[in-house]
Amino acid sequence: MVASTDPKAESLYIYTPSHILSAVFAALVGASFLLHIYQNYRYRFWRVTFFLCWGGAVFTAGWILRCISTYHPDNLNIYIASSIFIYAGPPIYSAAAYNIVGRLMNYLPMHALLNPNRVLIFFVYLGAAVEAMTAAGAAKNLTADGDIEEYKTGGALIAAGLVLQVVVECCVISVVATVHARCSRASMLSPNVRILCITLYGTSTLVLLRCIFRAVEAFEMFKKIGCRENCGSILRHEWYLYAFELGPMLIFTWWMNAFHPGRNLPRQKNRYLSPDGHTERMGPGWIDRRSTWETFADPLDLGGMIKGKPSHEEYWLREDEWPVCKDGSFAVSTATNTRVALKDQRELTPLSPNV
Repeated sequence: MVASTDPKAESLYIYTPSHILSAVFAALVGASFLLHIYQNYRYRFWRVTFFLCWGGAVFTAGWILRCISTYHPDNLNIYIASSIFIYAGPPIYSAAAYNIVGRLMNYLPMHALLNPNRVLIFFVYLGAAVEAMTAAGAAKNLTADGDIEEYKTGGALIAAGLVLQVVVECCVISVVATVHARCSRASMLSPNVRILCITLYGTSTLVLLRCIFRAVEAFEMFKKIGCRENCGSILRHEWYLYAFELGPMLIFTWWMNAFHPGRNLPRQKNRYLSPDGHTERMGPGWIDRRSTWETFADPLDLGGMIKGKPSHEEYWLREDEWPVCKDGSFAVSTATNTRVALKDQRELTPLSPNV
């Protein structure tokens, strides 16, 4: 960076970053993170919503570093660290939504599009690729130091990651919409299922909004590589970052807290909703007759669809074989995952929980 007597010219920011806004929003993100930890402890729902805590930790760290960076705008290391953590947080938050989709299909196996136990792996692998590309791209951009080729490589990685995440989120919305429609046609759209579907629609839409903003920002950066004056509007104004990066993800994380899936889904993967739409039973869990590698290679069971014979057991058609859960039903808001109820739940359900 060229030395200058103007203090702003030495700053890594084109604008003057706000100390107050970064501190306030770091506190809001951090508070949501702590609430996720509490709710996971309360509902013992760690395996399903662990990513909310992980994403919250990463995103909170990013905004705390951003706050520190506003007081040291010429410190490259803090600036790079804050940017990478802020970039990396949203894909991890998204992984929580993917896991919820999988558990929702365990709860509604008759309407599942793919092996519920492969949903997380399928989408999280893609999410990991998104996170790796965005973090690597952000690091290259921020350390380019005038190297145009390095800058373009970083921008290309970010753009590729954003495009991939848009595709993934569209897939998630399509899966949820299909399950939603099937439940509606079968008169199984219980209140807890409706809440979960609306939550997943909303959170995925928020991630899409954030991706669109980052894509527009990336194109503007390409047009104004290395600019300090006459940069595009997004690059020159800090409020865009708060409105279209932080805003959607802040709503995402607080929305997940307001409608935590631990309130609406059972902890046990083998607990499912019967076709009557209100009774819950303890079944054997998803049984796929194919080998493990086949379920990874063809998670949608396209081979079974073509043959007209699914590769999984339709155990929900043999209701008399599976005991009714005597501790209530999440579909009618009479069951709970709270720690106080767990002892009674274990005593009343004859099959051991498969969590």
